[in-house]
Amino acid sequence: MPNTMSKADLVASLKASLHDAASVFQGEGAEADVEFERFLLQALPDMQAKRPATRLGSVTIEANFPRVAVGVGNPGFASFKTYLWGDGCTIKPWDPAYPGALPRVSATFAEQQWWLTFEPAPTSRQISAHGSQFDFWYYAAHAIGTLAADTTINLQDRGLLILRAQVEAMRELSIRNAAKPVTMRDGFSGQPRNSTAAALYTELLKQFEATR
Repeated sequence: MPNTMSKADLVASLKASLHDAASVFQGEGAEADVEFERFLLQALPDMQAKRPATRLGSVTIEANFPRVAVGVGNPGFASFKTYLWGDGCTIKPWDPAYPGALPRVSATFAEQQWWLTFEPAPTSRQISAHGSQFDFWYYAAHAIGTLAADTTINLQDRGLLILRAQVEAMRELSIRNAAKPVTMRDGFSGQPRNSTAAALYTELLKQFEATR
């Protein structure tokens, strides 16, 4: 089984890791892998917290405008980190040409899109001194792609992603079988071992949280 970061290979690895429990979630036809794909997607927010993806972004700003749309040019934007605009300014505060203190910048979600909000709005003097291209760092949401190159999680964290997806599978299995134990098989001997899915959910989640 190829250990790449493509969606198909990740699904295959997740299935194998679940052993006989995978049959509970196996669909039919075109929807055979829908549940496994969902578990992988549900794992992404915690992967973002554990292994954040940082990207360099850029927008064009104008004087006296307190906000600017992040736009499609900064894919996967999830939250603002910091900015580089004005870092190269060497004009001292006591110099008459000093453009003024840099604004505070934050990200807000409104009108179905992300915005960068400036407090106060950049002035024409600041635009003249620092330029209208506002470069910044942001945290991007993780994604799983059909192609391995389109998956944003690093290959070395593949096992961690599979582990977190296992947590989701056990969580759902515990809900589906809330009133009875679920028989799982040992991955080495193939012998059955009885344990509730809820207990496995707790143990796997602990393993994930303990990983640095």
